Amino acid sequence: MVERRVEVVARLKALEDAAAPLVSFLQNPNAVQELRADKQYNLQMLNDRYQIGPDQIEALYQYAKFQFECGNYSGAADYLYQYRALCSNSERSLSALWGKLAAEILMQNWDIALEELNRLKEIIDSKSFSSPLNQVQSRIWLMHWSLFIFFNHDNGRTQIIDLFNQDKYLNAIQTSAPHLLRYLATAFIVNKRRRPQFKEFIKVIQQDQCSYKDPITEFLACVYVNYEFDGAQKKMKECEEVILNDPFLGKRVEEGNFSTVPLKDEFLENARLFIFETYCRIHQRIDMGVLFEKLNLNYEEGERWIVNLIRNSKLDAKIDSETGTVVMEPNRLNVYEQLIDHTKALQGRTYKLVSQLLEHAQAQPAR
Repeated sequence: MVERRVEVVARLKALEDAAAPLVSFLQNPNAVQELRADKQYNLQMLNDRYQIGPDQIEALYQYAKFQFECGNYSGAADYLYQYRALCSNSERSLSALWGKLAAEILMQNWDIALEELNRLKEIIDSKSFSSPLNQVQSRIWLMHWSLFIFFNHDNGRTQIIDLFNQDKYLNAIQTSAPHLLRYLATAFIVNKRRRPQFKEFIKVIQQDQCSYKDPITEFLACVYVNYEFDGAQKKMKECEEVILNDPFLGKRVEEGNFSTVPLKDEFLENARLFIFETYCRIHQRIDMGVLFEKLNLNYEEGERWIVNLIRNSKLDAKIDSETGTVVMEPNRLNVYEQLIDHTKALQGRTYKLVSQLLEHAQAQPAR
């Protein structure tokens, strides 16, 4: 270890010396103001006025990388940001952006990390990307890295659906990373706004049942594909174990002498709601004892839960205390509400169609 330390210190000193001219320039606010959006102008100006050339710029990249490896993530992020402003090599610039994203994640700067994630996505999705295979692999890496952000960012549960549920990214998940379905399924379950894409996602769960199984995806299959409510009840217990042991879903929050897993409680509450809504839509009169058993609730908790749910939900139902049943009213969904339900996904489908038409038009040779 002593010999290794000597090597590391010597390497750090060599990189510091190589990057010193450019680092000194970047630390001078007046000098930095001379930089412009035009990279070629910047390179020429640096070479003419400060004798800083490609070798010093490359040294800054290596110095930033070494700072990252030493655990100085703040310094690495700053140097990589400056490097990208000067770098004219697209592959090197992309590598620096991955490094900047990693540094922001490790510093838990979730807002900045989300911005870097979106920049990476734009580059990956661009037509100038190296090859289709590399593009798919990069999308998969991006989705894996995004889990750190989405399960820590305030708006992450919506953002993960926006990213993972896009056709190109969902195809990458289905072909190369089906284990990511767990996180997309969880986001759909805990998301308060029931998105129109949810029905399409259930079709994906149904299609991929043979290739990938997970307690969370199996829970959705039990409720929405097979209508197997006893199976859904068992899966709920398995889902609780999965969440507690998952590094992203099982994030703990310390409150005094106690630690809680907020997502677990939210997941179980919404899972019960899924079972209840689906079960009620296929039965007209439901024995509350049977229902509470399927929801893993005792009678007192269950009755209070159902009263609050009927009061706050769109379900037309009432409790018959004498018979101990929940009675479903005839479906009174008016034409206006049906129209809203059927047109929720129209904007997304129209956007997808226009994008495909534009891609096809751009692919045609000019005449």
